[in-house]
Amino acid sequence: MGWVRMSMQPSGPSEVPAETVRVARAAFPKGSLAIRIRDELGPLFGDGEFADLFPTRGNLPGHRAG
Repeated sequence: MGWVRMSMQPSGPSEVPAETVRVARAAFPKGSLAIRIRDELGPLFGDGEFADLFPTRGNLPGHRAG
């Protein structure tokens, strides 16, 4: 397995992409608790709350995938 490296460019709350909605509805025709919570409350956490965990440029040292 290789290494996984990540960085983050935080953004504000946004709409759930249409393809994600389509796949979620296909996978959970009756809905799910997580989907209902997101639909009722909106996003619970913004990217900015996690931004300090990621470098602003470059990559983290990474960790082995798998």
